Amino acid sequence: MTANLLFSANISMLFTELPFLERIDQARIEGFDAVECHFPYDIKIADLKARLDANGLVMNALNTAPGNRPGDWGTAAMPGRAPEFRAQLAAALDYAKALAIPTIHCMSGVLPESERAAMRPVFIDNMRRASEAARLANVVLLVEPLNSRDKPNYFVSTSDEIIALLEEIDRDNVKLLFDVYHIQIMEGDITRRLRRHFPRIGHIQIASVPERHEPDDGEIAYGFVLDEIAGLGWQGYIGCEYRPRRPGSQGYQWLRARRAGTR
Repeated sequence: MTANLLFSANISMLFTELPFLERIDQARIEGFDAVECHFPYDIKIADLKARLDANGLVMNALNTAPGNRPGDWGTAAMPGRAPEFRAQLAAALDYAKALAIPTIHCMSGVLPESERAAMRPVFIDNMRRASEAARLANVVLLVEPLNSRDKPNYFVSTSDEIIALLEEIDRDNVKLLFDVYHIQIMEGDITRRLRRHFPRIGHIQIASVPERHEPDDGEIAYGFVLDEIAGLGWQGYIGCEYRPRRPGSQGYQWLRARRAGTR
């Protein structure tokens, strides 16, 4: 049931023993259908395009830049920093337009709990404005919950919070990034949440829990979860955003087994 799923290598976390552009070559060798990354902004667009084209791959997702201040992890919800977020989004859209990247994760930001209430109206206003710029480029903007263990005090840590935000933002090109790793840690009940949130999902990512390794490890039954995603009719990519525990090509045996139907 998973044969029709497409898998994307997050080259900010995979193949890190190689220079960045060579990771695209390796993604093709290991059998991935696409690549995605966090922050490609120190690589020229022309160089990325040439390497993607040479390998017959696409880039399907990237993030807005995290910001330049100590502790920054996004600015979309940070009070007083709307001009900075607009500039970060513009830079991401330049890459998206040139490389036909369909989704951009807009990173929200980190503030202490005592200052969290001020972030919500800022985020909603910024994302409404951002959605119009993204629409012109045919891009979907993503909002991702980050678990509070890995990223304390991040603006949003659960998928349910994001769904409430999306309803208030009320833009059809602003969607949930359903990262199974983060959602399992914070909320669990993965398959029911997939079904409930499916119309609002713009991208899916996977990794094992608790160690964020290959998806054939840990407490999540990914065979079952991926079957569920396929059964729901998912047409996008499954982003593989994990830290391999096995060296070299051994870290991608799970993908070859899935392609062969042996899991």
